[in-house]
Parts: sequence; C-alpha cells; structure tokens
Amino acid sequence: MSKHTHFFFNGQEYFTQNPITLFDLIAYFNYNNSLLVLEYNNLIYCNKKNLNNTYITNNDKIEIVTIVGGG
Repeated sequence: MSKHTHFFFNGQEYFTQNPITLFDLIAYFNYNNSLLVLEYNNLIYCNKKNLNNTYITNNDKIEIVTIVGGG
C-alpha cells in the first residue's frame, strides 16, 4: 500500500506519491514565480526563497494568483 499526499491547488483536488515542494508545483504548472502571489494554508507566502524547502503535506491548500499587465 503506497502513501499518497492529498492537497488542494487552486480549488482542485490533487494526489501525489512523491514528496514535492511549492517550487516543484509552481514549475510543473509553468508559473513565473516573480509574477505571482501564493497563498499557502490561508496565509500569503512572502518568503519565495523558501519555496524549494517547503514540502506539500496532506490537506494543504495552495492558491496562486498571477499578475498580468494590460490596459
């Protein structure tokens, strides 16, 4: 029996068998981390230097809002 990590990303439910970081998640979905605001478990995640050291755990809730210019 394998262990799955269950988490929510932008309102969608996801499962993974491998440990992943917030950086891995951002890279997988091809976000530019300099043009986003990340909410992690209901708190704005301000220290983007730690994205590669923050592992997603069971029932985490992650929301990403991107910044888009226009006129």
